[in-house]
Amino acid sequence: MTPPPNSALSFLRSTIAAQPRILAGPILILMVLAMMVLPLPPVVLDLLFTFNIAMAIMILLVAMFTHRALDFAAFPSVLLFATLLRLSLNVASARVVLMNGHTGPGAAGRVIEAFGHFLVGGNFAVGIVVFLILVLINFVVITKGAGRIAEVGARFTLDAMPGKQMAIDADLNAGLVTEDQARKRRAEVAQEAEFYGSMDGASKFVRGDAIAGLIIMAVCIVGGLLVGVLQHGMDLSDAATDYTLLTIGDGLVGQIPSLIVSTAAGVIVSRVATDQDVGQQLVGQLFSNPLPQFITAAILLLMGLIPDMPHFAFLTLATMLAVSAVTIHRREAAKEARASAEAGRSAAVSQASEASWKDVTLVDPLALEIGFRLVAMVAPEKGAELVGRVRALRKAFAQNMGFLPPVVHIRDNLELDPNTYRVLLYGVEVGRGEIWPGLLMAIDPGDVTTPLNGRAGTDPTFGLPTVWIETGSRELAQVAGYTVVDAGTVIATHLDHLIHRHAADLFGRLELNRLMERTEQESPKLTDDLVPKAVSQSSLLFVLRGLLAEGIPIRDMRSLVEILLEWGPRLQTSAVAAGTPFPVGDLLARVRMGLARAITQQFFGESRECLALGLETELERVLTTAMTSNGSLEPMLAQKVLERTRQALERHTQRGDPPVLLTSPLLREPLSRFFRATLPELAVMAISEIPDERIIRITTSISATDKL
Repeated sequence: MTPPPNSALSFLRSTIAAQPRILAGPILILMVLAMMVLPLPPVVLDLLFTFNIAMAIMILLVAMFTHRALDFAAFPSVLLFATLLRLSLNVASARVVLMNGHTGPGAAGRVIEAFGHFLVGGNFAVGIVVFLILVLINFVVITKGAGRIAEVGARFTLDAMPGKQMAIDADLNAGLVTEDQARKRRAEVAQEAEFYGSMDGASKFVRGDAIAGLIIMAVCIVGGLLVGVLQHGMDLSDAATDYTLLTIGDGLVGQIPSLIVSTAAGVIVSRVATDQDVGQQLVGQLFSNPLPQFITAAILLLMGLIPDMPHFAFLTLATMLAVSAVTIHRREAAKEARASAEAGRSAAVSQASEASWKDVTLVDPLALEIGFRLVAMVAPEKGAELVGRVRALRKAFAQNMGFLPPVVHIRDNLELDPNTYRVLLYGVEVGRGEIWPGLLMAIDPGDVTTPLNGRAGTDPTFGLPTVWIETGSRELAQVAGYTVVDAGTVIATHLDHLIHRHAADLFGRLELNRLMERTEQESPKLTDDLVPKAVSQSSLLFVLRGLLAEGIPIRDMRSLVEILLEWGPRLQTSAVAAGTPFPVGDLLARVRMGLARAITQQFFGESRECLALGLETELERVLTTAMTSNGSLEPMLAQKVLERTRQALERHTQRGDPPVLLTSPLLREPLSRFFRATLPELAVMAISEIPDERIIRITTSISATDKL
């Protein structure tokens, strides 16, 4: 539906009032079209030529006062519009010169007249020479040099983009920058590449402008002679003088701003990004060292003493440089003295000062230390493949388990063997391995008979025998049945295994708070009555850690919260009535029963039959008696149970059945805690945690007697 006219005008006025800069583009387009189409009076030409000169000077000053090239990222577009404006002025002034040139030197305005008479003394031969020199300087020197720098800068910027992106990813994974800061730095890298690419093309505008200036001057001189002689009956000499001077003035008034803008382009692409502008860099770096000034002053002094030399100029400059060098030398000496005194005072203060909390170094929750031969795997210039793998596994862990683990801080450790790495959990080593960069690890899954030539080793994750082979032997090893992986995959797999194994240790109150904030974003009203009304924060942390300790994800926070809201108050009421502490173990068991379908699907898949290990009746009775009376197993009994369970598990998994032990609810928690340290691959479930629609089948039994 089309809005009424008054509404459209109100919308236009409000938009212009809120953003007045929006009119800059349309006004510039109208100016360009007007200069190309409409005949302009000399007064308007004077204003436009003056505006062109002022804009060129302003562009040069802005370019000089920027600290980085991206601070003037609009320069390619500015260069385009400045060139278009200047060419439009040439069209308008050429029209006025050809139409009114017979009336005298002021026919095209006072600006062209001034440039044609006062700057070249009214001599059109001098004017032509000056114009050609300006064009050559602009075209051959400045524009060509700036274009070459922009071309090389664009090429090197594009080549450096992957390394810069990997460096940003490394800083992000190391925790040196936040996600927002990394996103901003990535955008700056992409913008830098686009800027130099645009400058490479924009430099062609200035080159074309110089060529167009030569052609326009020749056309106007020839056209002026024809118009003056044939149409206005002027003498050839008078026509040549008037029209040539007007054309030269027109060319100079256009080429001088063009030279200024070209210089600005050279300044933009040739500067090095620092916290100083061009002027500060020139003064600070050219006149900061007194030694070159002393030598230059001595050379000028010797040249000034030569007979027939302009003694005044040489001796004056030599004196100025000598005075400047002495001043800088004294200033640096005073600065060094102050710095030395300040360092002495700081050292004395530091020796006498008391220790503070700033001297305390906190341990990293999760760290990866590597030997010096593995440093190349995390170096940005080498691709930082390990950093990318660590970032990917953290993301995958967060998506699978339901919380984001701490950042893995990667650092080198010269005390380790060159090819060794280790994983630290809160400063304590939980895993170690030895790898060989440049080689491939061929893992023997257990049924390989073909030997390989290489360096024998052990898989740090699962303890399988391995052979480190050359990259050219990959296909031979794969045909023989080996599993072949590179060094980065070995570390990433080992780290991922350890993070999953110690997920409960990595999940603390900080992770709990962030998980609850994330849950509140999805279900704002669900978590209001959970903590501390239904359960305490400690009880909630215990339950979630209990699930993670047995490899159960906590992604389904909606179901978890609903179960806790239902059973938390019930168990709390029962505990208060009985005068006992809150039974967090019972709460965890209720949560597991509430998540029965998800847990069953995780361990048994989609199959309706649950093929599992089980305890014989006699062994279950013995274990129940031992657990309820002592709370733990005697060493001899524990050793026998472990051996028989390991043998039964081996037979069970050889058939392809899932490594799950089904037992009574009373034994589930203590047996899970017992096998977690000895057989971490074995999952322990209660029979009550199997949904009714599933069929339980005990395919392997763990016997209480010596006969298996």
